[in-house]
Amino acid sequence: MEIKAFKAFRFNPDIVGDAGKCIAPPYDVINSQQQVRLYQQSPCNIVRIIRGKTEAGDDEMINQYTRAAEYLNEWINEGVLREDGKEAIYAYVQDFEIAGKKYSRSGFIALGKLVEFGAGVRPHEKTLDGPKADRLKLMQATAAQFGQIFMLYDDAKKTADTIIEKTITAKRAEIDFTDEDKVRHRMFIIDDAKDISAIAEMMKNKETVIADGHHRYETALNYRRMTNNRTADWQMMTFINTQNPGLVILPTHRLVGDIADFDFKKLLAELAKNFECTKFAFSAKLNKANAKEKMFEKMRAEFDAGQSCFGLYAGNGAFYAIVLKSYAVMDEIVPQLSAASRKLDVTVLHKLILERVLGIGEQQLAGETNIEYIKDFGSAVDEAITAVDKGHKQTVFFMNPTRAEQVKQVAAANEKMPQKSTFFFPKIFSGLTINKL
Repeated sequence: MEIKAFKAFRFNPDIVGDAGKCIAPPYDVINSQQQVRLYQQSPCNIVRIIRGKTEAGDDEMINQYTRAAEYLNEWINEGVLREDGKEAIYAYVQDFEIAGKKYSRSGFIALGKLVEFGAGVRPHEKTLDGPKADRLKLMQATAAQFGQIFMLYDDAKKTADTIIEKTITAKRAEIDFTDEDKVRHRMFIIDDAKDISAIAEMMKNKETVIADGHHRYETALNYRRMTNNRTADWQMMTFINTQNPGLVILPTHRLVGDIADFDFKKLLAELAKNFECTKFAFSAKLNKANAKEKMFEKMRAEFDAGQSCFGLYAGNGAFYAIVLKSYAVMDEIVPQLSAASRKLDVTVLHKLILERVLGIGEQQLAGETNIEYIKDFGSAVDEAITAVDKGHKQTVFFMNPTRAEQVKQVAAANEKMPQKSTFFFPKIFSGLTINKL
C-alpha cells in the first residue's frame, strides 16, 4: 500500500473552541436522535456535512448535499477550517473500556493510494447500493473527504506504533475529546520527515484489509473513474496494525421479526437436526438475568474452543445456547465458499438457520425487512430482549465476535463476509482531518 503525508484541513480552536466538539461518528451509525445532539454540540459540528438534515422543499438543486458544500466553503472562508502549513501524518489514539477492561487503540491517518480490490487492498464485507449512491452525491457536491476508511495491516516490528508512542510522549494532543460513549479521542501531528519516511517505507509492501468503510472506498473508486481528478487517486485512511493490543471486534446480534406463521417449537425442532441445544430456563426476573449470563458463558466457552455457537431467546421463559454439531453440513450447502467462509459464525447462521429454516434470504438481509442488526454495546442486548418480550420482535440470535484472523483469511480468499459480520469498536470518527481534492 502506497501512502503519503498531506496537509489536512482541521477545525481551528481559535474560532471553534474545543475542536473535539466538531467531530462526529461515521455517517452510517448516526441515528436521528444523535444527529440532533451533534447539531446542538457545536454550530460547526461535521455532522452538518456528513449527515445533514433534510428539509421540506429539498430537490435536485437544493438539498443536504448542496448545503454540505456551502458549509465547507463557508467554514474555510471564515477560518473555521484551516489547512495545515506542513505535510504530516496524524496519530490517532482511542482510549475506551469494555466490561470493566481498559483498552487503548492507536493508528495513523494518511493518504492511501487507491487501487482496485486485490492489488494490495482487500474488502471483507459486502456493500449495498444505497449508501454508495449517498456518499457519491456528497463527494460530487464537496470534492472532499471527511470520514476515514479504517484499514488493517500487519507489522510485527510495530514501526508506526513505536513512532506513535514517541509522538504521544513528546507532543500535545491537537484534539482531546471524550464522546458520549466515554471513548477518548486524541490526535497528534507527526511531521518529522524521518518518521514519515519510515512509516511510508514500512507500508510500501503491506497488504491491507478494509475493516470499516467499504462503501466509502468503493465510492472513492467510482468518483475517481467519473472525474479523472488526479488528486482523487488518494483517499484519506486510518491505518491500524493487527498487532495492536487495542484492536477489538464486538459481535453484531440479529433481531428477527415479521416471519409469517412463526413457531418457536418448530424452530427448535429444526435446529436440533444440526445443533446441540442447551436450555437455560427461568421463572423470575432475578433468575432471568442469571439464565442470560449462563447462556453467554456457554457461548464464550464454545468460542474459545473454536466452535460455532449462538444464543437464542424467544420470550418463552428460557435462553438457549445452540452449538453446531459438525461443519460437514456447511460443506454440503455452500461448497462454493472457502473453508474460511464456511466456518464463519455469520455464514452458519445466515445460510443454515436464517435462510434454510426461517426463509430470510439475501434480499431480506440486504433490505433488513425481517432482521435488525444489533451492535453489542451498552444496553443493546437488554433492549433486544425487551423487544421480544413486548412482542415487537419474534426472536433474537446472539453472536460471538468474528476473529481478526478470520477477517484476514476470508479477504485472502478473495471472498466477502455477509454484511454486519464485524463490529470494530470504537468507530473511527469523522472530521479529525479533512482532505480537500
